[in-house]
Amino acid sequence: MRRSVDEKIRKKLQIFFWIMFGVYLILLCYFLFFAEITGRNYHERTYHYNLIPLREIGRFLKYHETLGFTAVFLNLAGNVLAFVPYGMMLPLLAHRCRRFWYVTLLSFEFSLLVEVIQLVSKVGSFDVDDLLLNTIGGAIGYLCYLLTKAFWSRFLRGNKTDET
Repeated sequence: MRRSVDEKIRKKLQIFFWIMFGVYLILLCYFLFFAEITGRNYHERTYHYNLIPLREIGRFLKYHETLGFTAVFLNLAGNVLAFVPYGMMLPLLAHRCRRFWYVTLLSFEFSLLVEVIQLVSKVGSFDVDDLLLNTIGGAIGYLCYLLTKAFWSRFLRGNKTDET
C-alpha cells in the first residue's frame, strides 16, 4: 500500500517537473530571442559574433562604469543565472543526467544550440563567453540539485526517525 502511494506521488512530481521545465524553456526562449529588455534590436539585423574567449567578459568588467550596473549584470550574471534551472532540472527529469559531467556537457550543448540559432537568425550574437557563462550556470544548477537532494534526504530521514 505504502509503495503504491509513493509511486503515485513520484509520478505526479515527475509530471510537475516536466511542466516546469517546459515553462522554463519557453521563458528562456522568449528572453533570448524576443524580449526587448535584453536588447533585441530588429532594425539592425546583421551577424554579430565573438570567437575570442574572455574578450566580452573582460570588456564588460573593464568598462563597467561606462556600461552601467544593469548592462554588466544582465550580461555576466544573467548568462549564468539563466542556465541554473537547466542544470537543476535535468537530474530531476532523467536518471542518466545525475552525473556532473553529463549535465555540464548538456548545458554546453544547449548553450551552443542557442548561440548558433542567434547567429543564424541574426538575433543577438554568437559569443563564446556566453557559452562559458551558460555552461557554468548549468554546472552551478547541478550543484544546487545535489545540495537540495542532500537537504531533502536528511530532512526525510529525520522525519522517519521522529515517527518511530
